[in-house]
Amino acid sequence: MKCGVSVDGTWQRRGYTSLHGCVAAISVDTGKVVDIEVMSSYCPICKKLEKMQKNVEYVTLKYNHVCHCNFAGSSSKMEIVGASRIFNRSIKERKLQYTEYYGDGDSKAFMKVKDTYGENSVSKLECIGHIQKRVGSRLRKLKNTTKGLSGKGKLTDAFINRLQNYYGIVIRSNVGNLPKMQQNVIAALFHCASNSKKSMHGQCPIGSDSWCFYQRSLACKSTAEEKYAGLPNNILNVVKPVYLELCSRELLSKCLHGKTQNSNEIFNGVIWQRVPKKYLCVLENIKTRCI
Repeated sequence: MKCGVSVDGTWQRRGYTSLHGCVAAISVDTGKVVDIEVMSSYCPICKKLEKMQKNVEYVTLKYNHVCHCNFAGSSSKMEIVGASRIFNRSIKERKLQYTEYYGDGDSKAFMKVKDTYGENSVSKLECIGHIQKRVGSRLRKLKNTTKGLSGKGKLTDAFINRLQNYYGIVIRSNVGNLPKMQQNVIAALFHCASNSKKSMHGQCPIGSDSWCFYQRSLACKSTAEEKYAGLPNNILNVVKPVYLELCSRELLSKCLHGKTQNSNEIFNGVIWQRVPKKYLCVLENIKTRCI
């Protein structure tokens, strides 16, 4: 049986120094966790053995010891290894083929599993929540690295947040319709950049049910007043190329499903609620409390 899964990794500690991590695969159709891989690179007995090699008890302890580690390497690779293990055992243990991989934009884990059932047998789809956040992060990076973009009446955080919200609304409102989605995402930029001196609502959908207040006012034959300062043309010309990269057919075609990784985020929170991040654990502790 074929199905799509949302795959995401989580670590006990922030950064790339965590000793423990989990990767969960959650069905995008049912919202249920279909598999989880718990990984640890820490074993207290192994640490103890390193310090007592000259002790007479060393040989006996080492012979009887069952290591708690099931992963070796940096914590940044845990998601890649965990996803690979989950996909490789999917048919044998779950009787499933995960042919659609819903991820957060990180391609390393996907590249590891895309040929699991044959060449390019797994397709990559994007979490629309992460794509929406990408709009904000790209524009903030542009503002911080380009002189003259920040300041009142220019590319402010408030404008970026507004544009990011419109981007997400448009994607969610046009699930399954790529041409309309692309048209409306581009229209959202000009809608947000419009001001009282220069109206740019020509690409916004028309009618009384339009998400554009200007087009709604026209349909109702009432006066529309711009509430925001918009963007000057010179700033808009700098922002436009970066924003249009996020409106490409290739990227938006991976968002047509309209699904997010919210279920993964919630599940990750449940894991570390049961295994508090402030405590040092071993592999079996995490497995017992999470699986």
